Amino acid sequence: QLSNLYLFLYNSLQSLGWALALFKVLSSFVLTKSTNGAYASAGELICFLQTVAFLEVIHGAIGLVPSGALLPLLQWGGRTHFLLAIVRGIDEVQELLSVFITFLAWSLSEVIRYPQYALSCLGPCPYWITYLRYTSFIILYPIGVFPGEMWLMYQALTYIKEKHLYGDSLFGLPFSYYNFVQVVLLCYPILWLKLYLHLFKQRKSKLAKQHSKKKKM
Repeated sequence: QLSNLYLFLYNSLQSLGWALALFKVLSSFVLTKSTNGAYASAGELICFLQTVAFLEVIHGAIGLVPSGALLPLLQWGGRTHFLLAIVRGIDEVQELLSVFITFLAWSLSEVIRYPQYALSCLGPCPYWITYLRYTSFIILYPIGVFPGEMWLMYQALTYIKEKHLYGDSLFGLPFSYYNFVQVVLLCYPILWLKLYLHLFKQRKSKLAKQHSKKKKM
């Protein structure tokens, strides 16, 4: 089917992009023996890949994939805000350890997730890849969120306040970006826990189905 071919190509290209991002982050770390160069080496590529990932929201909305649009939109929105508004928008935070941690956790999870999606478009995916896809998040997801995204947003608050970042109004309405990020930090653990528990349910369902198929074969 054309839809399967399109999804295979999309997921394959994302796989290659995130593999390159992971290579750049690790190469920078090995060559400089420092975590400071994560954004300089792979930041623009990761911003591009994450922006393009809005297609996944559209895939869910039009029924191309069964995920629906809400969860992909929440994930995409959270990551894209973090990347474009904070990391890319504030030069002073780009060399922080939390950027390296975030980029490493994201890249590792995506070089597992996207190949699994791509192979699933061709037929039954090897069990070990599916197992890895629905198990690696248990470690990578909390690492990416707490010492990564949340810690960086907390560190960025000082610069947001000093720079008066994004002003005090939005479309003519009173708006403080500094207060907005504080609210985001308060809501993050609640939204994260909801999504984390959802992933465990998804893991149980997907691995049970895959194990059943494996038995039949």
